[in-house]
Amino acid sequence: MSKSYIYESDRELLEGLSNHEEKTLGLLYKSFFPMVLHMVVNNHGTEDDAKDLFQEAMIILYDKSKEPGFALEAKLKTYLYAVAKRLWLKQLNRQNKVPLKSSDFNREELEDSLPDEDLQDHNEKEERFKVLSEALLKLGEPCKSLLEDFYMRQMSMQEIADKFGYTNPDNAKTQKYKCLNRLKKLFFIEYKQPEIS
Repeated sequence: MSKSYIYESDRELLEGLSNHEEKTLGLLYKSFFPMVLHMVVNNHGTEDDAKDLFQEAMIILYDKSKEPGFALEAKLKTYLYAVAKRLWLKQLNRQNKVPLKSSDFNREELEDSLPDEDLQDHNEKEERFKVLSEALLKLGEPCKSLLEDFYMRQMSMQEIADKFGYTNPDNAKTQKYKCLNRLKKLFFIEYKQPEIS
C-alpha cells in the first residue's frame, strides 16, 4: 500500500494553514499542542519551551505545505509530533541533556515519520535568515530603512521617494537597487558562500 495519502480532515487543515485561516490555526493549536506540551514538560522543558517548539514545528509544516507536490505520508498529528520531537531532541543535545522519557524519543518512529530533508531545509532557511538579519544590521542607514520599507512594509517607490527626499520614484528605485547589491555582498561575506550573479 502506498504511503502517499492525506486524511480528508488533514487536507482541509493544510489548506486552511496555507491560507492563513485563523480558525485553522486555532484548531491546530487546540488539537496538537497538548501532545507537544506533554512531551516537552516530561523532558526537561517548560510550557514556554513547548510553545516555542510548537510554533517552530508549525512554520516547518507551513513551509512544506507551500511546496508543489507536497503530500503527507502520515497523519498530520504524527508529522507535527515527529517534527517537534526532532527539534526538541536537537535542543536537548545542544544543552547536553538526555531525554527522561525514552518512549517519547523512539528513533525508528522518528525516522519513519519525518524525512531528514524537512528538518534540514528548515535549519538551512533559519541559518540564512539569521545571516540576512545580521547583514541588514551591518548595512547601515538609509539602506536598511529603505529596504525594510519596500520589502517588509510594502511601501511604493513614490512613498519611499517622499520619505527619503528623492526627486522621483526612479531615483528611489536606483537607490534601492544599490542598497540591495550592498546587502547581497554583505550576506555572501557573512554566509561564506560564493556570490551568485
